Amino acid sequence: MSEDAGDELVLVLTTTPARPAAESLARQLVEERRIACASLVAGVGSVYRWEGAVRHEEEVLVVMKTVASEVERLFDRIAELHPYDVPELIAVPVAAASQAYCRWVRQETIEVSA
Repeated sequence: MSEDAGDELVLVLTTTPARPAAESLARQLVEERRIACASLVAGVGSVYRWEGAVRHEEEVLVVMKTVASEVERLFDRIAELHPYDVPELIAVPVAAASQAYCRWVRQETIEVSA
């Protein structure tokens, strides 16, 4: 990994109500080069409290790959595009990844926005 903390890889997680919403979100963020890629995981069951009621919904988990320096801007953009009023937005640092994969993610994000 790079010595610059802003270049470190991060996984950003969100959920969407259905696959078309997940695909649309992922495609837009890749086209804008805010993320290098996204993995869509269908069939995720979520249990949560919303507006005083406990709910259970089937959702699609979206796992996005980007760099730490882009997380704040990425959160803002996802909030603009997301169908939920309060989308799940979680960033998880990547402890280790192959050098080739790290280089590719950086090329698709940092080097474009620099």
